Amino acid sequence: MAGHSKWANIKHRKGRADAKKGKIFSRIAKEIISAVKVGGVDTKSNTRLRLALLKAREANVPNDIIERNIKKASSADQADFTEMTYELYGHGGVGIIAEVMTDNKNRISSEMRIATNKRGGVVATPGAVAFNFDRKGIIQIPNKDVSEDKIFMAVSEAGAEDFETVDEFYVVTTDPVDLYAVKEKLVAQGFVISETSLEMIPKSNVECDLETAKANLALVEWLEELEDVDAVYHNMQIPEGLS
Repeated sequence: MAGHSKWANIKHRKGRADAKKGKIFSRIAKEIISAVKVGGVDTKSNTRLRLALLKAREANVPNDIIERNIKKASSADQADFTEMTYELYGHGGVGIIAEVMTDNKNRISSEMRIATNKRGGVVATPGAVAFNFDRKGIIQIPNKDVSEDKIFMAVSEAGAEDFETVDEFYVVTTDPVDLYAVKEKLVAQGFVISETSLEMIPKSNVECDLETAKANLALVEWLEELEDVDAVYHNMQIPEGLS
């Protein structure tokens, strides 16, 4: 199953993600509020809320925060959130995708313009960048004491698409709709799951020199700091000097 590496950037991306755990809580809170606004507080009839609460449990969001956001969503004064995707071209032809969840479209539009004015790049037309990315489910499993033969058989039987060894993890790729079903099957077989996520994976990477790469990362990091931006993906091959 495992072919050429799609994970050259994973250490760099993971390092930034680990430094921004608060973004995960914020995103889940907004998903809970939006789900309640659309479908009410009954998880039996509101599939969207049920999935948001599942994410909250997986991310270890405290129950009091969950309850607070469900109550907040029930208030007429609480604005709803809209999911948006911004596509940008960075330096050297690098594609960048910013996933946004906002209660103010004008604000995030203005912030995107400021980001490119300050750090370069341009906002692209919808679809111009996204065609080079695939949405995938990602499951990370510590590879200590787990052989490649064992994980190969397990992920094949669970219905995963691919897997690869990256440092101390097996990175398992799934179709997005199969992510949680595959995860449950792997857990049932006794595997420890360290992280489960949906990510945009580039079909191919763009090589840059060190200065161009630094300029792109400055733009990416600016975008990541925006309150309404929940995740940023790019297709730049991280040069050795920045790994």
